[in-house]
Amino acid sequence: MYHTVVKKLLETKPDMDVIRQAGQILQTGGLVAFPTETVYGLGANALMAEASRKIYAAKGRPSDNPLIVHVCKFDDLKNIVLDIPQQARLLADTFWPGPLTMIFRKNDRVPLETTGGMDTVAVRMPDSQIALALIQEGGGYIAAPSANLSGRPSPTLAEHVYEDMNGKIPLIIDGGAVGIGIESTIIDLTESTPVVLRPGYITLEMLAGVIGEVCMDPGIVSEDSRVRPKAPGMKYRHYAPKAEMILVEGPQEKVIAQINYLTKEKLKSGKKVGIIGTEETAERYEHGFVISIGERQEEEMIAHNLYRILRELDESGVDIIYSESFSTLRMGEAIMNRMLKAAGHQVIMAE
Repeated sequence: MYHTVVKKLLETKPDMDVIRQAGQILQTGGLVAFPTETVYGLGANALMAEASRKIYAAKGRPSDNPLIVHVCKFDDLKNIVLDIPQQARLLADTFWPGPLTMIFRKNDRVPLETTGGMDTVAVRMPDSQIALALIQEGGGYIAAPSANLSGRPSPTLAEHVYEDMNGKIPLIIDGGAVGIGIESTIIDLTESTPVVLRPGYITLEMLAGVIGEVCMDPGIVSEDSRVRPKAPGMKYRHYAPKAEMILVEGPQEKVIAQINYLTKEKLKSGKKVGIIGTEETAERYEHGFVISIGERQEEEMIAHNLYRILRELDESGVDIIYSESFSTLRMGEAIMNRMLKAAGHQVIMAE
């Protein structure tokens, strides 16, 4: 049991004394939570098997769910992977530092504890001055999944990390609210045609614009439960609030009417209902604890607010959550991927 300390840092000018303290914890096999541009990460030395095991224990994470290794220089890849395809150089030139994770064949320096027993390793370079400085001070290779208990909404504020990790880790670096709010896109470069294993801020179309043909893992987009996603982590429950969550899809007017009807029925049975709407619709819900996720056309704001809102609904003590769906133009696939996982794929079509 740790006395968890929270240290506030400025993203624009990190306090290097704190960074060095955190780096020393990492170099000696300890855990540190830190901000990135996507979500807060729970970091450990990626090249130390015991350090990676501590991440799984702190999160309650299944041991076959690989960790993403964070680097601060592209050239550092050569020390942990068997080969670097030209596609990786093109993607890094365009999207690193940034919310893109690339999968390579690993070499023996990366322990199987870090890769969930797989012979591949997922790597990214975060777009955060705090994160990059910490990686440098921590030894150059920091394994870091999201800094939440497994299955819970990912943390976008240090307060979220403290809620889940207090007593489990020695240090949380508080860099304020993250910028993006959903996890990085993952692309597998070990296949003959690169495959997106997790949608994110960087879309398939953006990737294809740089390297040509890219496909989406059928397990992500298929409605057939027998089609399993390739990435081990995608088979697990993720991002879920404590309350049951149900998505309601269909034309806007019918969605509003359906959620109002369902809410009334649940309130009659003594249930407390939460509703996720938008700036355009929130005032049209007659009952329940209503939260706006933002303007419907502001998809980056929807992504940014999603996990925070799920945690706010938990704090409100609701028993069930009804949410509108958000098939936005660019990030809709990434947003809906997270929302479907949070809802356990429970979807109602508005009648």
